Amino acid sequence: MPTARVNGHYLHHLVRGEGEPLLLVMGMSGTHLTWGEPFLGLLERDFEVIVYDHRGVGRSSRAEAGYSIADLADDAAGLLAHLGHDAAHVAGISMGGMVAQELALRRPDTVRTLTLGCTYCGGEGSALADPEAFGRLAEAWRSGDRERALRAGWEINVSRAFAADEEAYAAFCEAALELPVPLPVIMGQMQAIAAHDTSGRLGGVRAPTLVVHGTDDEMLPVSNAHMIAERIPGARLEIFDGVGHLFWLERPERAAELLREHAQAAPAPSPQRG
Repeated sequence: MPTARVNGHYLHHLVRGEGEPLLLVMGMSGTHLTWGEPFLGLLERDFEVIVYDHRGVGRSSRAEAGYSIADLADDAAGLLAHLGHDAAHVAGISMGGMVAQELALRRPDTVRTLTLGCTYCGGEGSALADPEAFGRLAEAWRSGDRERALRAGWEINVSRAFAADEEAYAAFCEAALELPVPLPVIMGQMQAIAAHDTSGRLGGVRAPTLVVHGTDDEMLPVSNAHMIAERIPGARLEIFDGVGHLFWLERPERAAELLREHAQAAPAPSPQRG
């Protein structure tokens, strides 16, 4: 089981495919399994795809709450260094998009291109989950009924049309049940999200940036994407009409195509000096 000791934690990670490195940064309560197929299969045709579990999550080592989004960004940078990469294309979704923002700001030389999916920058004008939607999810978590919690998480994270796809729901459940994330860990991640605010610093992002969001996202409203794209110089905004929070599950082919196009349009890396 591949692990990297980074900042006092053991981070489980997997590497698939060949090409320029692409680091995928998962969101709250997700693991490396949450990326699913066919998305990873499509990406590995063009990239060396790196997926990992955040500290305290999945097959990574346990971690107490109290860490920040910036700490998770330092974990991502440490993992890249462990794998021998000075820089990589970086794509983060939801909480992972917050981590990717901090990585691009704190360690700009490590990010060749930046993709921010279904995420949030904090500050005035940003919006977290609709209280009614979050209330439904919290009630399902507190019920102690695993099936109810899984179904609620699924329905809130995807569009109504996609929620009816029982095959997709079965794959979602399989990943969630194989590596369940304990509620105290999720609460620790929520604390980190609550303190996240890059809104006043996004103008300093140097990496070519792609912002992706679905119009039917109940977890993080699409207005966040417009705010982020407006604040990052030269950012490209792609909106998926009628798609929920987990856009890469609903539109894997288009999501992979966007990442490929974004990477190919980036300037070639500067040669390393000896």
